Amino acid sequence: MGTRIVEFDIAAAPPPRLDKALSRDVPDAAALSRTRLARLIAEGAVSVGGQVITDPKARIEEGTRVRIAIEEADESHIAPEPISLDVVYEDDDLIVIDKPAGLVVHPAPGTPSGTLVNALLAHCGDNLSGVGGVKRPGIVHRIDKDTSGLLVVAKSDASHHGLAAQFEAHSVDRHYAALCYGVPDGSDPRLRGVKGASFEPGNVLRLTTQLARHPHDRQKQAVIFHGGRHAVTRARVIESFGIPAAVSLIDCWLETGRTHQIRVHMAHAGHGLLGDPVYGGRRKLSPKALSPEAVEAVAGFPRQALHAAVLGFEHPVTGAAMQFSSPLPQDFSDLLDILRRR
Repeated sequence: MGTRIVEFDIAAAPPPRLDKALSRDVPDAAALSRTRLARLIAEGAVSVGGQVITDPKARIEEGTRVRIAIEEADESHIAPEPISLDVVYEDDDLIVIDKPAGLVVHPAPGTPSGTLVNALLAHCGDNLSGVGGVKRPGIVHRIDKDTSGLLVVAKSDASHHGLAAQFEAHSVDRHYAALCYGVPDGSDPRLRGVKGASFEPGNVLRLTTQLARHPHDRQKQAVIFHGGRHAVTRARVIESFGIPAAVSLIDCWLETGRTHQIRVHMAHAGHGLLGDPVYGGRRKLSPKALSPEAVEAVAGFPRQALHAAVLGFEHPVTGAAMQFSSPLPQDFSDLLDILRRR
């Protein structure tokens, strides 16, 4: 196994900790994330002034020479699998996938195979460079198994580092199409009384809360207002269905990207997504508001009606602005057609 050497000098006024100083001063071309640097320090791969340092809190002085020895990437323990992928865009650094509903993104104890990562390992083959020291695709964000639509995956360490920074800075443009119960409207006094809910110009619903694991169900997220992780979702009604309106097509966009964020936020607002069995999205609709065919179609929709429709970001290597859109999948489109019938 070969070794790549990165050497550089610590610049003026270094942070008091070694890990922070390395993160600040390591050359961009090295494509080493803060997490990767921390792991390299722990592994004894970092020499400071000729001495190996494994304490990330060690002090370091201006002008000190740093040498980092990086072993070539290991093969991933995850097996490649020939699963068909809808590739929207691909280059040496990243790949954009239009994921179908039903495909899990990353292997987990309950789903050790048949995932997007298994498919990407087969698709990319030797074109994957070491992400975090392992030849694997870099998952910088995820969408739920039963949510369809766009996601970007890093193929190189430089891309992984750059994309992760954009997601952390909330600069990635992500819009989702969703079908929800009711109509999220600023004229609704009930909705204006929901904690964390407010309206912005253009009748845009803004939901601002903290999210954390549900105290009684570890598979769910819960809205809280002390502790947890800051989460902001915006939603705007595109079209409503029924007389009176009983279902809405909404455009949701994320300021943050937390697990199940849109699903749990819309449920908190009293406008859960159609077909969502986890957050109470199965409701009995009045046959007076919608046609019997529409009521039946809504009741039988097999997944949350949520689709990642737009994804925009800056290419992490070239700096080019990139924007992708995905048409609604067939099941979502068919449901809309039924809802539009009178």
